[in-house]
Amino acid sequence: MAESLMFKRIEITPKKLGGKPVIKGTKIPVHLILEMLAEGMSAEEILKEHPELEKEDIRAAIGYASRILSKEVLYEVPAR
Repeated sequence: MAESLMFKRIEITPKKLGGKPVIKGTKIPVHLILEMLAEGMSAEEILKEHPELEKEDIRAAIGYASRILSKEVLYEVPAR
């Protein structure tokens, strides 16, 4: 998914859910969509449960998570 399209669907606003990324125009956080997918729900089931979402919102949530994880850096902490 093109990054510009992803950010047309996801917003981060300090006053909305404490700054967590949400689908624009909703209070549905990206992590909720990812949790539903991880639990085995299909995109169609998610859309039925949350009719305010569109299929592109689900794709944007996955793309957002992928972008964040691709930039994750792990540091070794020496044992004491």
